[in-house]
Amino acid sequence: MKHVERLRSVTTITKKIAHSEQSTYIEVPFEMPEHVEEIVVNYVIESHGEQKAVIDLGLRDTGRVRGWSGGARKAFRLGKEQSTPGYLSGDLTPGNWAVLHNAYKVPSKGCSVTITIEFLYKTPRWLKGDLHTHSVNSDGTFTLEENAARMEELGCDFIAMTDHNTVSQNMTYPRHTNVVMIPGMEFTTNFGHSNFLGVTDPIRDFRVKSQEDVNAKIAEARANGAKIVINHPHCEYCPWDWDLGVDHDWVEVWNGPFTERNVRTLNWWHSQLVSGRRLVAVGGSDTHRPDPYVKHAMPCTWVYASEKTVDGILSAIGLGHVVITYAPNGPFVELNCGSYRVGDIVPAGERSREVSLQAEDLKAGDKIKLFSNIRLEKEVLVSLDGGLTIHFDAQGTTFVRVEVWRHFDVVNMTLMAALTNPIYFDSK
Repeated sequence: MKHVERLRSVTTITKKIAHSEQSTYIEVPFEMPEHVEEIVVNYVIESHGEQKAVIDLGLRDTGRVRGWSGGARKAFRLGKEQSTPGYLSGDLTPGNWAVLHNAYKVPSKGCSVTITIEFLYKTPRWLKGDLHTHSVNSDGTFTLEENAARMEELGCDFIAMTDHNTVSQNMTYPRHTNVVMIPGMEFTTNFGHSNFLGVTDPIRDFRVKSQEDVNAKIAEARANGAKIVINHPHCEYCPWDWDLGVDHDWVEVWNGPFTERNVRTLNWWHSQLVSGRRLVAVGGSDTHRPDPYVKHAMPCTWVYASEKTVDGILSAIGLGHVVITYAPNGPFVELNCGSYRVGDIVPAGERSREVSLQAEDLKAGDKIKLFSNIRLEKEVLVSLDGGLTIHFDAQGTTFVRVEVWRHFDVVNMTLMAALTNPIYFDSK
């Protein structure tokens, strides 16, 4: 289910280098295939004779040198947004590429260089992360490096940098992390907060005093390419008191620990779904500083994305391919109707409306609730730890979604442990 093996292929090339080629630059060409997300290049030098060869390493794409590490590295990784230091991230355009060598020192009997190139292809898979975090760039105490390191420790794939009314975090974040750093800003007003995601500098000035001003700021962020999220709209401390009909893409249904403010937003979101609106629900920890309950990736937002990039993740959220769990290791639920999954719209022409619910990492005592636009359709008490499959005929409904509730001994409360976005059904 949530663990998908990435598609990959490997090319190995051995190049013999003669002593006469010493002090020259050598290209070892290879073809970059289509749909590659990142490559990993390794090389091994075999000296012929007692003298030791010194062969430097670099890379050329179809138009320019993309990186050089000399003799400092025996391997590097290159991707669209993240690469080994010394190498330029960017598009992996199909065509003729080359591993570059400088034959700095070549023994009299020559040497051989064996290059291994691993191509990791764009593979649709579940990625997990946190869409609402803060740092020292606003009122948080974590540095951006600390935020990235914590997400790596949790095995997460992405983090949104959403400091209040500032964008400095989008200029200074660590580049050499396995975590995708999504640029963002929390548009923070006296009457509500909204995340602008996906662009470095969404608005020039955050100050507002009227609904008209708010509409203008959101329109500016939208024009600059940002995705708009209404944050914790029913929070008792900083609710969204502006018009909830304001232009937005997604709503933060789950903010931090699952409390009454989230229940209120959950109920509002469900009413929007029942009315026919297809609104994507997301979550975010809103973490600012060390706290016993407000922690990174609690809740954790899972996104079924075609590639591990900012655009890939945000595009997948836009499709509604989103499941939220209370933590990265929380119970996970996947909904399918044939080839359709969470967020998809099953066309009216599809005869089957059988929905398959597959859950994993459940605990005995968990309660699974399956909702439609009509009612609570099923409620299942989990008897054993592990996984569970449930089938449901969704004929006559406009959507189906799932919640998992669990008793947490640490707070002696039964709380939400997982939430899916709906699968929708067209009736026309």
